Amino acid sequence: MVESQPISTTTPLYSIIIAVYNDWIALDPCLRSLSQQTAGPSFEVIVVDDGSSEAAPEVIRQWVRFLPLTIVRQSHAGIPTARNQGIQVSKGSVLLFVDADCRFQTNCLTALESTIDAFPQQNCFQLRIRGDCSRSVGRAEELRLTTLQNHMLQPNGFIRYLNTAGFAIRRANVDIERGLFDPVALRGEDTLLLANLMQRGTLPYFVADAIIQHDIPLSLLGCFRKDIRSAYLEGRTYDLISSKGIRIRMSHRERLSVLWSAWKASGQPSIGRSGWYVLTVRQALQRIVFFGCGCLRIRPKARIPTNSP
Repeated sequence: MVESQPISTTTPLYSIIIAVYNDWIALDPCLRSLSQQTAGPSFEVIVVDDGSSEAAPEVIRQWVRFLPLTIVRQSHAGIPTARNQGIQVSKGSVLLFVDADCRFQTNCLTALESTIDAFPQQNCFQLRIRGDCSRSVGRAEELRLTTLQNHMLQPNGFIRYLNTAGFAIRRANVDIERGLFDPVALRGEDTLLLANLMQRGTLPYFVADAIIQHDIPLSLLGCFRKDIRSAYLEGRTYDLISSKGIRIRMSHRERLSVLWSAWKASGQPSIGRSGWYVLTVRQALQRIVFFGCGCLRIRPKARIPTNSP
């Protein structure tokens, strides 16, 4: 059900799709950051409510006065289904997916537009995701994201990493009716999407100067609970990836390399060693749950066609 939809006669460059489930408090600053993308490319914002316990409150609805905002409400079916619903409603030439707890940094959309124009042959783009260093969980997130993105970045500018907190794809490369995300993948749907792209012989192009900040609203204990639940739900997703013959998960050697890089980076005053300890505990907890659930399988290495980037 479309609850609010602005009237527009022009086609925007971006359709910014945000799937939410009881994320109204986090969404408000996200929409505010979009309203501050001044003098940038045209865009529309599509918020898909995946059957939240309450409909969008007035603090969210009021943004329709300042943004080209559409709010769609569906029965609870999962975030992948909600994103697919947003795709069907969208009109933009480029679909940009973000999470409710994300903040667009100044000129983020302009920087992305410049890269899209400069690489007309490239179909999908990964924006740079940063953490909020004002809290310990945010410092750990900054450490995790920075070291992971640096590790996965290829010399040619493509990246073996996909995060739907900031991922863009040209509309022409999406089946609008079927959608882009597998509804079966309740967690790790972005990793499954990356596997699908790799199977086609491509990777996202990394846009380093288009920055989105991921603000974690949870406490440290809340993060631990989420990590346990995520590790449990991701098992089925990785089984799907395994069936494709694509290796996504890092080897033990790669994990140790990333942790060592994170340790060195944690010497920065803005992060501190506490960020590394929080990151290490969260990573260990996820691995323990993943092994405990019997979800880990031996997966063959990815076979990517010779014309891949």
